[in-house]
Amino acid sequence: MTTVFIAAQGGAAGGGGMSMLIMMVALFAIMWFFMIRPQQKKQKEIQKFQNALTEGQQVVTGGGIYGTVKKIDLASGIVEIEIAKGVVIRVDKAYVFKDTQSTQVAAK
Repeated sequence: MTTVFIAAQGGAAGGGGMSMLIMMVALFAIMWFFMIRPQQKKQKEIQKFQNALTEGQQVVTGGGIYGTVKKIDLASGIVEIEIAKGVVIRVDKAYVFKDTQSTQVAAK
């Protein structure tokens, strides 16, 4: 009688493990669709913008500095940005994030 009871418990534990696995997969799928996937799409959008930078374009850097692109050095990945008349700073291309023209149009 005890053997049958132990065997029944062992079978239930195996089924519980399968449902736990399904729950873990479902949790990962939810995290993927609500957290990871949107972040990857945003990163691709930023990368596309950085690769399409042109001279004369108004941008915002990662530090929140607004300016106009004066020169782009593709070999070193450096962008020269004029932040005031005669004041030019050098910024890594990876820290140039937004086009201020499109941001202002979207806000109106």
